[in-house]
Amino acid sequence: MNIEEIREYCLSLPCTTEDMAFGEDNLLLRVGGKIFVCIGLDGEDYTALKCDPDYATELREHYAEIAPAWHWNKKYWNQLRLRGSLSDSFITALIRHSYSEVVKKLPKSFKTDHPEILEIKE
Repeated sequence: MNIEEIREYCLSLPCTTEDMAFGEDNLLLRVGGKIFVCIGLDGEDYTALKCDPDYATELREHYAEIAPAWHWNKKYWNQLRLRGSLSDSFITALIRHSYSEVVKKLPKSFKTDHPEILEIKE
């Protein structure tokens, strides 16, 4: 899965927006104003995703392409190397997990106004 495919998939999820608030080297994908994916645009071919802390540790132990995300809270954020052997379906599942982790923390009023965000399953 390449960077553009990841971007397109993320934008297909309800209420997703994109910006480059950290500069031109990172594309941020947000739901409800909160980041769930950071795509590196500096040629390093990586993506940072939010993750449940226990699941984050498990993933790091089992996949060489997954490590604690650089410049992010390493308890909650994993970095995926896209040139490895991770399948597209596995990457999209990790994106949905990240999205769901962020949605869980959004205010109830936002979830009430946008019930479609609750329909995304991990």
